[in-house]
Amino acid sequence: MRLNPAPPAFDLSDDVIRAACELATPAPLLAAVAQITGDATMLRDDLRPDTSNMLDPAGGLTPDQLVAIRAAASDALIAFRESGGTRAPLPAGEALVAMMEYVAGGPIAGDYVPLLTEELALGGDQRAPRWHTSEIAAGNDFTVAIIGSGMSGIAAAHRLAQAGVDFVIFEKNTDAGGTWFENTYPGCRVDIPNHFYSYSFAQTGDWPQFFSSQSVLLEYFGACADRFGLREHTRFGVEVVGADWDESVQRWRVALRDAEGIESEFVANAVVSAVGQLNRPKLPAIDGIDDFAGDWFHSARWDHEIDFTGKRVAVIGTGASAAQFIPHVADAAAHLTVFQRTPPWVLPVEHYQADIPAPLRALLEQVPEYARWDRLWIFWRTHEGLLPMAVVDPEWQPNDRAVSAANDMLRQLFTAFYEMMFTDPELLAKVLPDYPPIAKRIVFDNGIYAQTLQRGDVDLVTDDIAAITPLGIRTDDDLEREFDVIVYGTGFEASKFLTPMRIRGVGGVDLQERWGGDARAYLGITVPDFPNLFLMYGPNTNIVINGSIIYFSECEAHYIVESVRMLLEQRRTSMDCRTAVHDAYGAWIDAGNRQMAWGVSTVNSWYKNDLGRVAQNWPYSLLEYWQQTRVPNPDDYVLA
Repeated sequence: MRLNPAPPAFDLSDDVIRAACELATPAPLLAAVAQITGDATMLRDDLRPDTSNMLDPAGGLTPDQLVAIRAAASDALIAFRESGGTRAPLPAGEALVAMMEYVAGGPIAGDYVPLLTEELALGGDQRAPRWHTSEIAAGNDFTVAIIGSGMSGIAAAHRLAQAGVDFVIFEKNTDAGGTWFENTYPGCRVDIPNHFYSYSFAQTGDWPQFFSSQSVLLEYFGACADRFGLREHTRFGVEVVGADWDESVQRWRVALRDAEGIESEFVANAVVSAVGQLNRPKLPAIDGIDDFAGDWFHSARWDHEIDFTGKRVAVIGTGASAAQFIPHVADAAAHLTVFQRTPPWVLPVEHYQADIPAPLRALLEQVPEYARWDRLWIFWRTHEGLLPMAVVDPEWQPNDRAVSAANDMLRQLFTAFYEMMFTDPELLAKVLPDYPPIAKRIVFDNGIYAQTLQRGDVDLVTDDIAAITPLGIRTDDDLEREFDVIVYGTGFEASKFLTPMRIRGVGGVDLQERWGGDARAYLGITVPDFPNLFLMYGPNTNIVINGSIIYFSECEAHYIVESVRMLLEQRRTSMDCRTAVHDAYGAWIDAGNRQMAWGVSTVNSWYKNDLGRVAQNWPYSLLEYWQQTRVPNPDDYVLA
């Protein structure tokens, strides 16, 4: 997979150009063409998108406007080719802002401009560290231990490498990729478009589909590890079992265990945990779970040796992963029974499993600027459009099924989709949620999941499960159904951050004991009494509908690298988050989550921990997290 490829000579035929322009997202297409040609007059006011309807993939453009945009883009690209394909200078200043505002469909507040400039990365990596250890701390032996070589670990390692900071990655698996290495169930894919579920510093036009599958994402992250030279810094097959802060030397003593069970120790100045939230499978607390005589496994540890052909299969769970693999299991099994506790809200996405047509792939290869403007389009629409639909209106009643007028409008839209997808009233009653949209994770579907539930050889059971028996599953109505295979699609232990590692900080305080089942961290990154321990994808850094988790990881990696810079420049050995700062931040996060659909709804959700607090989600704007992670404030920390 080619990352950040230089655009080849532009030689697309007229037919390919016009076909590609019919397929491309209109506003990003016109912005990209205006950029490479240098003709900003193409971005006419009468062709400006209306992004007030964020669920409209065309951005509120009328059919006549779409025709005009595609014709203008096609003609300009053909003229660009005929003139030799020389790209105009990169836009900057007011010209760049004007292009951003065209894609956004209106004015952009000044605070957003530097953030969006970073996201675009038109002139290359805009988030690279602007310092190097050779300039501020030559000869310093500061070393960082990174736990995990998944998406977050790669981001942190790349930024540290750019700054010249020594680091070692410890990865328990045999290759990089994290969750995309471990989850191999059929149908596994991401629910964020490629151009946004990718690093700003590592874009590519090699995506075969609009939403990438597990194998493609594994290839992408592997390509990033190769491109940035991270494998030579990685010890694969080595698990971090714990870490202890040694106050006498101001270092972390990291306990390791390799695949042969041999234990060792690594001493580091700082530790970055990049183990993520969704990496430990969660099995339900059901009586008799070990009594089943047939085959059973969790979807995150898919057993590819089991052949479903001709077998009676049960799937427990209807979350995002289950909705992806259920159609594949149904295709192979003699009969499939799906056990549903809480129905998900399903959003129909036409291109969710579709291949990118050849003309559009050709455009992505020869006009990579289009992918960058499409990334900005996705960023702005999801940020400005969908997040307000989750905000609670305290005057809205009743709020058990919707939390505001906007949220209720979304519910009505979803309900109309359901009524079209499920024509059987009895099945519709089972699958239609009775809680507010966005209170739980929304499932993407191009129609396949809905069609599967309506097959004659598939049953949907909504009765509570009483027990697993040697022969199958018994529900509360005392009906026992017999099965040959049970698959658990029951999610992850998301609230049990950093488990099963044992992390001990100042005075030997244990991190899990300190948290007491309610994990918290300042900015989701640092915890009092655990100096130089940095968390990525830590507590309250998960996003629900407004963005990509990669965006958060890039912000966190930036903050961590700037923290190392602060330590080196000030000749400090450690930074320890002040308790008052940490606690005030936690109160602010809790207040924000109480104003969101996922915070006030009583529906069961992995967003909440066992104490009922939302420990996963970030309730504010993407801009606010970016602003808070620009530069560490020395006053927030005790610097030793």
